[in-house]
Amino acid sequence: MLEISAPVATVIASFVGVIVATLTAVVTYATTKKREREAEIRKEKLEHYKEFMTSLSGVILGEDTPDGQRAFSRACNKLNLVAPYAVIVALQGFQQEIKVTNSNGTRERHDELMSALIHSMRKDLGLNAKNESDSLVFGLWASGVQPDGKKTKR
Repeated sequence: MLEISAPVATVIASFVGVIVATLTAVVTYATTKKREREAEIRKEKLEHYKEFMTSLSGVILGEDTPDGQRAFSRACNKLNLVAPYAVIVALQGFQQEIKVTNSNGTRERHDELMSALIHSMRKDLGLNAKNESDSLVFGLWASGVQPDGKKTKR
């Protein structure tokens, strides 16, 4: 067996200590950076999702305006950049239902697809509780004010 003198053993131990400390620092740095990037992406997604939800108000039947349609279009297009596959598929289904050329659209299907889209966004953001049911149907609240400023009669 090879015998190592005390000074050599000290040098080897110091070298191993430096390597372990360096590797620990590198791994910690990389992990921290990864978490920071993930947090930034989550923040960006939340902003895009909020913009999308706000834009829905601009396309509510009876309250839609050309500016509202443009804002909705921009919000949908932005989602294609940051949303995961499940959200994009749900968005595309909703878009097919609400497009002007869909003569077979129904209120029930609209609500079902919009709710599926909102559920997929909530899941992506980690906001769905374990006991939250996907059967919850989300609805939009209309102001009752028409684009010309007149109130809608009930």
